[in-house]
Amino acid sequence: MNRVKKKINIVSLGCARNLVDSEVMAGLLKKDDYEIVQEPAAADVVLVNTCGFIGPAKEESIETILDISRLKETGRVQKLIVGGCLSQRYPEELAKELPEVDLFIGTGEVPRIAEILREHEAGGAKRQYVGIPSYLYDHETPRLRSTPSYTAFVKVSEGCDHKCAFCIIPQLRGPHRSRSIESVVQETVLLGQNGVKEINLIAQDLTAYGRDRKDGTTLHRLLKDMAQVDGIEWIRLLYAYPNFLDTPLLEVIRDSAKICKYVDIPFQHISRSVLQRMRRGKSGSQVREAVEKLRGAIPDLTLRTSLIVGFPGETEEDFAELLDFVEETRFERLGVFKYSEEEGTAAARMAGTVREEEKERRWQEIMDLQSMISRKKNEALIGTIQRVMIDDVDRESEKLTGRTQAHAPEVDGVVFVENDILDEPPRSLPGDMIAVKITGALDYDLMGEKLHA
Repeated sequence: MNRVKKKINIVSLGCARNLVDSEVMAGLLKKDDYEIVQEPAAADVVLVNTCGFIGPAKEESIETILDISRLKETGRVQKLIVGGCLSQRYPEELAKELPEVDLFIGTGEVPRIAEILREHEAGGAKRQYVGIPSYLYDHETPRLRSTPSYTAFVKVSEGCDHKCAFCIIPQLRGPHRSRSIESVVQETVLLGQNGVKEINLIAQDLTAYGRDRKDGTTLHRLLKDMAQVDGIEWIRLLYAYPNFLDTPLLEVIRDSAKICKYVDIPFQHISRSVLQRMRRGKSGSQVREAVEKLRGAIPDLTLRTSLIVGFPGETEEDFAELLDFVEETRFERLGVFKYSEEEGTAAARMAGTVREEEKERRWQEIMDLQSMISRKKNEALIGTIQRVMIDDVDRESEKLTGRTQAHAPEVDGVVFVENDILDEPPRSLPGDMIAVKITGALDYDLMGEKLHA
């Protein structure tokens, strides 16, 4: 007798690294004859792949779990599974507080998802599957991508060896471990053959890629090989670390037409005392040197960073130094986090707590400054011709929405383009790369018009 296919929906929360895990689990489940559905209400089983990084992410995860549990109460959903970082971080607490959840699965159990569900369906009594993460997917791992057909995230390594005082990630993801160059390149080849044009490389720390393998594997060697893959137009570096910015790496970014002149490096702060307490391993002068090295080596670089305000002991003088740093450095892209105290981290035990309203004020000051910087940089692009990848076609407004190589998906602004959808032919479609003349600028977005050949 044939087994009735179970319908499963995966809700993926948090970062792109978590999204790749969700896509891998979807691929493994589909291979095991589950039917993947897009809406929780249409599923027999819902898997919430959670984020447990900071307070707001944890709150979103819990709210999502409770929303799905209400579907379970109505009988629409039969099983509720909670996976990802929140399960890895609080397995016992969640099991006690959320009796409506059937299974808790840690970050290292991704490759066993189908086996775990089978065991549970067969009457297995075990409710928690949480161990020390050691999993690393490769090019042969089934994966059902949820991003648009022309763009993909590729995770080159997992885990982290840094000991940043504010961060819980090493405890959630395990030690740093890198895939081989051959595996990443083969995945890139397969993606290119399937119509992917844009690869966004992700890791907890891209610049540490390969160092754990001790076989000569480096990021610059990987990038050189990836740049030779047919079909790939853009390769973008996300989540780098300010260490190991060696000359070969900067040169391959500069010289390859396929590698976006875009680097995302979270500097976190500029104050020497704050950086020391954060255990970042760099002084403020070294941060400035890293910025100068990057901009000196790569013309027209788009430099993105993340900062933290309100770290324990951050004085008004420390914050003023950070504000001055933002003004003088004029980052093209910048995000700011309000420090979130996370149990289990070194920072949670530190004195000098900053009041929440003070964190909010400091966050707002930096964001106000960055919006002005961003608008001026965008205004400087008016009149230039940019290559734009189309993401969306709106037939009602007759507008296209797209991105230049300086815009990472989801986290950066967009380019609004006057639509040619009524032209017969050509028409622009998602994934097309077109020439656009920039005609206007907003704080974070650009406006333009398509240039016809």
